Amino acid sequence: MPIATPEVYNEMLDRAKAGKFAYPAINVTSSQTLHAALRGFAEAESDGIIQISTGGAEFLGGQHKKDMVTGAVALAEFAHIVAAKYDITVALHTDHCPKDKLDGYVRPLLAISAERVAKGQNPLFQSHMWDGSAETLSDNLSIAQELLAQAAAAKIILEVEITPTGGEEDGVSHEINDELYTTVNDAVRTAEALGLGEKGRYLLAASFGNVHGVYKPGNVVLKPELLRELQDAIGKQYGKTDPFDFVFHGGSGSTPQEIATALENGVVKMNLDTDTQYAFTRPVADHMFKNYDGVLKVDGEVGKKSTYDPRTWGKLAEAGMAARVLEAAQQLRSAGNRIK
Repeated sequence: MPIATPEVYNEMLDRAKAGKFAYPAINVTSSQTLHAALRGFAEAESDGIIQISTGGAEFLGGQHKKDMVTGAVALAEFAHIVAAKYDITVALHTDHCPKDKLDGYVRPLLAISAERVAKGQNPLFQSHMWDGSAETLSDNLSIAQELLAQAAAAKIILEVEITPTGGEEDGVSHEINDELYTTVNDAVRTAEALGLGEKGRYLLAASFGNVHGVYKPGNVVLKPELLRELQDAIGKQYGKTDPFDFVFHGGSGSTPQEIATALENGVVKMNLDTDTQYAFTRPVADHMFKNYDGVLKVDGEVGKKSTYDPRTWGKLAEAGMAARVLEAAQQLRSAGNRIK
């Protein structure tokens, strides 16, 4: 079943945690980037996660109305059809959603899945993210409690970000400073508010110096060993081994050692957007530069249709992005680990 059922999604996450690997979570903004992600997973023989941010959903909704729910639902329905041709399993997820966009994005999508589940169907999306990192931790967790209950009722997993990730992602931005590190107290409060699975499963985007976007080596200090401190502290208090399922945000540009340490400490999902955007765009730029006199009508000439046909450069873009997804699956050890 190419789109994971709730049961299969839970199995995917359990397998990742037990096997010390993580799934690449690839942001998509079109049917073409969706196919690129699916192709990359298939070539890696890796299951994975396809995700749509608020900005991505708005873009998918069309520039006339920019309706996020329409865009997300349309691509999700499309994914349910085309993913059947790929010999891997993927989960559909919505990425960062801040407080001011909940009513226009995550809450309506939860309602759609709740209606589907009431009819005996599977939810449209398998997980949703609530990004309350711009709120106080108290308000963040209060909203998370509400959303977790709704998600659990619809057989959906919730992702929560309890402390900031640096940089900017779809309009949510945070400075790069010492606040980018989740404390044990933050984790304690999270476990107290959300439980450790008994109230519904959730993924935890804890901060260990993560930054969204592009940055040069040395500008960001990642401390993935911090995740071990959080696991051990909460595990000791509740008598559980590695109680959290962690998400690695701002993963573009991370070193192999940083990724390996994060995997050993319970990361089961790692987001990729910046790197895959570049991998998609780079072949297009190369094609345009090399064929400028074909894609443009220069000096009274008529150009060359075969060079400006979107399918010509679109195939190159898909291949470039798929290759980066394959690389991510190899780095995260999910390659070759698909459910059979």
